[in-house]
Amino acid sequence: MVEVDPATQPGLLGFLRGRGYQCLAVASTGEALQALADGSFGCTLIDLSGIGTAEARSIQCLKLRGPNSGPIIAITDLRDNGVDAGSLEVEAVLHKPLSFAELHQAIDNLVRPPAETHGRALEQTDGRIRQETDLWRSSKMMEARQILREAARVDVTVLVTGETGTGKELVAHAIHQFSSRRGGPFVKVNCAAMPRELLESELFGYERGAFTGAHKLKIGKFEAAHRGTIFLDEIGDLHPALQAKLLHVLQDGEFSRIGGKSTLTVDVRVLAATNQDLERAVTEGRFREDLFYRLNVIQVCVPPLRERVVEIPLLANYFVERYAKLYGRGGFTIAPAVMERLKQHRYPGNVRELENLIKRMIVLDDPYLTRIRLPEVGANGARLASPAPSVVEPTLREIGRRASQAAESEAIAKMLEQTGWNRVRTARALRISYRALLYKIKQPGWTAGGPQPAR
Repeated sequence: MVEVDPATQPGLLGFLRGRGYQCLAVASTGEALQALADGSFGCTLIDLSGIGTAEARSIQCLKLRGPNSGPIIAITDLRDNGVDAGSLEVEAVLHKPLSFAELHQAIDNLVRPPAETHGRALEQTDGRIRQETDLWRSSKMMEARQILREAARVDVTVLVTGETGTGKELVAHAIHQFSSRRGGPFVKVNCAAMPRELLESELFGYERGAFTGAHKLKIGKFEAAHRGTIFLDEIGDLHPALQAKLLHVLQDGEFSRIGGKSTLTVDVRVLAATNQDLERAVTEGRFREDLFYRLNVIQVCVPPLRERVVEIPLLANYFVERYAKLYGRGGFTIAPAVMERLKQHRYPGNVRELENLIKRMIVLDDPYLTRIRLPEVGANGARLASPAPSVVEPTLREIGRRASQAAESEAIAKMLEQTGWNRVRTARALRISYRALLYKIKQPGWTAGGPQPAR
């Protein structure tokens, strides 16, 4: 968007981003040309209000015309002076006062709107979140669900606490999806994943030339989350200098890009999560007290999985249904005796550990946990030193699997020798794809009776 009226720009950006578009706003034709040189855009929206002559407007549009600009939509305040798309050499002209409905229709006519894809993804995400939160059957999680639903109705900051892997991000997604902002963006930032300097530019963006390597303007996460929700994960690891800047955004909804002179205003709901004791961090001087109270308007505490044993069978079956289909293992089920073992485990990694365990069981086709050993953990959920592995007699199914694998290896080895280690001819002779052949000969334990010549 070029030279859009500052008074209407925030609402316009929010409208477009809420429908799945990624937007960049610039203040001049020069900045627009630089942006077009650095990347490609599906559509260019230009405000021509206040420019003197039709010729000047045409020239300005022609200067923007290029392979990266996409269709151009012009906004003008000259409704009755014969200004149309033909005279301006643009694809569409909209007149002030600007109607968002007309703008949406114009973009829909010119480019494939990401809103359709965004809407389908939104429905899928919404359905998955509802399905997963419906598995919360323990009293503590039902209480957490009630709190998050009530918090979703009001635009207040929410602090989600709990051990690693308990599902704090799911809680944040649920708050967003159950709120009036569900049509807007949900932007996640991991505050522990990058150093302070990079995190500051990630959160707030920067202007072109702000520092060495800043070759173009960068939109920050707060700006990208306008009219939506930003989720600050691992907030306890936020650098003290960034804590002060975040506090200012929470108080006023204003910030400046790095190297920028103007102040930007955003309408963003802030959700934060941590596995740390922030009150203790405040006492020790590692976290700002005023920021803690700004974040901790509503707190949702997610208990560890060992305190939610009733949910383990529900979660396990949910993950089986989800990943058995994904990994092509239809019919995979967990025996009752194995489910009892899963219920007795303490899960220091919480729900994420259970999810990964189910994945391994499906991928390794090990529904009886004969190949996968559950780690020993103490009463508090802490992982203990691993004892010596016990010898487990293979099941009949395992014996058959190993025999089949050995026969395959022998057949592949013989054909490789016959073709002089030509893998393309070997795959063709065995009537399997080249990729399948590579997959089989790279499996652990596969041998071909000798060293493999170079391809």
